Amino acid sequence: MMFSEEHRMFRQVVRRFVEEEINPQVEQWEEVGEMPLHELFGQMAELGFLGLEYDPAYGGQGADHLFTVVLAEEFGRADHGSIGMALGVQVDMATPSLHQHGSEDLKRRYLAPALHGEMVTSIAVTEPDAGSDVAAIKTRATRDGDQWIINGAKMYITNGLQADWLCLLARTSDEGGYGGMSQIVVPTDLAGFQVSRKLDKLGMRASDTGLLTFTDVAVPVANTIGAVGKGFQQQMSQFVVERMWAAYSTVGSCERALERTARYLRERRVFGKPLLDHQYVSYRLAELAAELDLLRHYNYATAHAYMRGEDPTRFATIAKLKSGRLARETADWVMQFHGGIGYMEETWTARFFRDSRLGSIGGGSDETMLGVLARMDGYHA
Repeated sequence: MMFSEEHRMFRQVVRRFVEEEINPQVEQWEEVGEMPLHELFGQMAELGFLGLEYDPAYGGQGADHLFTVVLAEEFGRADHGSIGMALGVQVDMATPSLHQHGSEDLKRRYLAPALHGEMVTSIAVTEPDAGSDVAAIKTRATRDGDQWIINGAKMYITNGLQADWLCLLARTSDEGGYGGMSQIVVPTDLAGFQVSRKLDKLGMRASDTGLLTFTDVAVPVANTIGAVGKGFQQQMSQFVVERMWAAYSTVGSCERALERTARYLRERRVFGKPLLDHQYVSYRLAELAAELDLLRHYNYATAHAYMRGEDPTRFATIAKLKSGRLARETADWVMQFHGGIGYMEETWTARFFRDSRLGSIGGGSDETMLGVLARMDGYHA
């Protein structure tokens, strides 16, 4: 798969933005536990980063999927994982269903402002007692005339404290299991909605993450995305796109980590020579680089299948599984090769170690990915 000159120019623009507008602010954002998303997304919208593949009628760029690959890879190179995750939620996790299945009215009122950087959005699926097992969600939307009355709670919600609206998955009928769910656009300025708690996380500390509660929140039934009762199926498709973004981002983050580590190891002398001249060290970095190259090209195969209109579920599942594990492995070795200084919070390796751990949990755990693959390949009773 070849990137065009336009793709390469776009990569330069994104990398410059990350280096000049994002990285210098990381320490401050980590300290306060939040990024100014309305401001940042406004800047990104001006540069055409939001809604790359979406209809220009709503503020999208009408571009091909390779631009999304570039965007994710380059934001993966940021000095923290929080910004790439927040951006991914905005453009590839909370808005795909709305773009594909939403009514014209919903697209005008909620999708367009999100793509223009005027509104921050979030995806609200996970609950205190339902994470990877989406079928176990309990948040309920009960119909009362032309309104849904929503009660329940959502947990670990990225962008949750700043979101202007949520793509909420809720039960809308008594049908159990995978049935009877709907996706609903829920504005966060409604009575009964509350951010009950800001969560204190191990990593991704510049990302605002919340426990959200809904107490008799009244939302028009017209805010339903797509067909009532089809929310689970729509959310599963949205998860596939999310997992592709995660895998693309991992290439950028691991690539930069290996580059920075190699520079350090050239300068750090141990036993009379640079650490990089020790065979075990250089061979281990070479192995990690080889694994990264395999992931990169598997990602490109995933993107290619997606662009051909094929079902990318298996590709995305494998990419998500392998990227999460590679990020963990890379972070561990990077810290090991930095030694004591790598264990200090003043060194970038500590943040990378903390941030990378989420890759095997968020957006579908490793175990969930293996379960999906086992079912697809017939490896279960």
